[in-house]
Amino acid sequence: MNSRAILTVFLVGSALLLAIPACTDEGVGDPCTPEQEYEPSFTGFDDKEVNVESKSFQCRTRICLVNHFRGRASCPFGQSAEGNPPSGGTACTVPGTDKKITGLLNDADPASFKDPRKKALVPPQCVDRASDKAVYCSCRCADINGDTPSDQVFCKCPDGFACRPLVTSIGKGNEGLTGSYCIKNDTDYNKDTACNQGDVTPKL
Repeated sequence: MNSRAILTVFLVGSALLLAIPACTDEGVGDPCTPEQEYEPSFTGFDDKEVNVESKSFQCRTRICLVNHFRGRASCPFGQSAEGNPPSGGTACTVPGTDKKITGLLNDADPASFKDPRKKALVPPQCVDRASDKAVYCSCRCADINGDTPSDQVFCKCPDGFACRPLVTSIGKGNEGLTGSYCIKNDTDYNKDTACNQGDVTPKL
């Protein structure tokens, strides 16, 4: 069983609940690779979702934010269902290794795809919501009401960042994870226009 601490929060309000430590604004905007990307069966995030990874050892804030991002931060160009990269690109691998992203739940069983329809398919990043715009270290800057009560710990967003409500609903007992997080200026998600600028592609 994977011991890495992951919290995924869907817009409609379902979530996997984990404790979250107090955070500061130090390191907001630092790059981070979500822990899920270290799993060869993980083929990517959905741009309709928000993922907040707590206890991230890559972030001084302890939070790696995935804000309406598609694909894998470590594989900008994606790959086909057969694991083939686009022309000029390279196949997706576990960060820091040459282990391929296979979509398999069990590498020893070639039929154990996590999603038999997608197989090893990793979608390319969206130009307007590429990893540098949507995946980085962040912190919680307000509660679900937009307030900062004194009995909780919040951060102040640094220059170049705005405090925006991202997590609006979560399971009972973990309400401290709801609320607003610091995001880069001019990167607010709009479901009507997101990913309309095309895919990130290799420079040939």
